[in-house]
Amino acid sequence: MTDLPSEWTHEPRKILQFRPGSKVGDIDPNSSPGYRGAKNGSESVQAERNTRFAGLQEMLYANGKAGDKRSLLLVLQGMDTAGKGGIVKHVVGAGDPMGIRYTSFGVPTEEERAHHYLWRVRKALPTGGHIGVFDRSHYEDVLVVRVHDLVPRDVWEPRYDEINAFEKELVDSGTTIVKCAMFVSLDEQRRRLAERLDRPDKYWKYNPGDVTERLLWPAYQQAYQAVLDRTSTDYAPWFVIPSDKKWYSRLAINELLIEALKSMGLSWPPAGFDVEAEKKRLAQA
Repeated sequence: MTDLPSEWTHEPRKILQFRPGSKVGDIDPNSSPGYRGAKNGSESVQAERNTRFAGLQEMLYANGKAGDKRSLLLVLQGMDTAGKGGIVKHVVGAGDPMGIRYTSFGVPTEEERAHHYLWRVRKALPTGGHIGVFDRSHYEDVLVVRVHDLVPRDVWEPRYDEINAFEKELVDSGTTIVKCAMFVSLDEQRRRLAERLDRPDKYWKYNPGDVTERLLWPAYQQAYQAVLDRTSTDYAPWFVIPSDKKWYSRLAINELLIEALKSMGLSWPPAGFDVEAEKKRLAQA
């Protein structure tokens, strides 16, 4: 039985999952698939679902402390201003930070470049009981690398299959993967970048290189299409998240996380001691 809020007409995991044959160019970043509610009222829904997420995340963490090796990995992939940071702050941030591991993958360091591209990714994987969050990810090595021609095609081309094998290994070892491709329109991205230039408290978030990346959007569309076509698998599917409406993308990813945690069939771990005996000991202490 689902506890999905009534504002949802369809389960997000079903309506947002990438379907073979779908085209990146057909995505409407300003849409809100499966949700009949509006921005007005979304805050109360978000607050209630954050509580639900936090309860499940605590249960996962508790099981990890008891030796459970299962974990969850959230992959957030998207152009700058797509709202990845907002997901981390307003959705994942509702959980207990002790059970969450956040990693932002930027330009590889000299040490990272000296290793296989998955080396730094493996180092950041969540351990049992934890939720790992990748702000950008191993997919940079078939997106940015491809668009900017940083390595020859015969180097990045085999990576799709390598990534599939890598993710299958993770799933087989007990990691549930939730991959979210966040799409923001160029108009909305311009507005968000302009806001950063208008506010001194946002200057630190502005990167002049983002304007250059905007000019490469047709190439990025092709690169994202290849990623979705070739790495959306039954064990680690991609979810396409329209992200012009921040409130919607946050609600959608929140539900994807809740559903992923629920699918684990979690329950509170039993006490590893005699509860009644400990009550008596405590009373006498």
